[in-house]
Amino acid sequence: MHEDPYCDVAIQAARAGGNVLLQWVRRFTVREKGPANLVTEADFASQETIVGLIQSRFPEHGFLGEEGLDTSLHGQSCRWIIDPLDGTANYVHGFPYFAVSIGLECAGEMLVGVVYDPTRDEMFVAQKGQGAWLNEHPIRPSAVDRLDKAFVVASLPSAVEATDPAVARMLRVLPRAQTVQRTGSAALNLVYVACGRIDAFWSTSLKPWDVAAGSLIVVEAGGSMTSTDSGPFDPNVSDLLASNGSPIHGELVELLGGPIGS
Repeated sequence: MHEDPYCDVAIQAARAGGNVLLQWVRRFTVREKGPANLVTEADFASQETIVGLIQSRFPEHGFLGEEGLDTSLHGQSCRWIIDPLDGTANYVHGFPYFAVSIGLECAGEMLVGVVYDPTRDEMFVAQKGQGAWLNEHPIRPSAVDRLDKAFVVASLPSAVEATDPAVARMLRVLPRAQTVQRTGSAALNLVYVACGRIDAFWSTSLKPWDVAAGSLIVVEAGGSMTSTDSGPFDPNVSDLLASNGSPIHGELVELLGGPIGS
């Protein structure tokens, strides 16, 4: 991993935000408030810690994040795209599959991506053109090249209706893949594709802060990032297909990209 001040501060901020989440999760057993109130406070506390740390180093940079975070760029072309808690429902229920996601975008290009899983102390990092790492060890996607041997993950909207096209897409893939899961953290799904734990992941309902960091990690690890119809991936558009880059990517495009019947 190449030393880089942006990367260093992203790692530091992600770890600090993750530690805040772990501290707050202990309060859930006290129940002095409902879990919804607590998780909102945990979310904001993590974001405040992350933004404060980055701002102290790069005061001229802008920010975009889930918790109402959208600051102007002050004439600069760099902004940090932050999700202080990706996997909120998992976090509330004590299901240990949530993460902090921090990406740095300059002049419309992702330069740094960091996703930190505090429950496993796993730090996924990518730098544009430099590769991707898990706890400083280089990572690569899996070599699985058939959908019927693949472990794939679907992302569905949180309040999904049975008639939602996202459900129809998932049902198309279900009989064709070895395993289809829905896990609740897009950031971890992406980095799991990058390191070979998941073979493919798709969604049509995510926001930039869910995917900015993870998408760079997938690409730098050697995976593929497109839209579900194999067009170019755009973090500002809610449509992505991440995979190990094998022929399963094309198989999934065929299943996901066609029109959804009523």
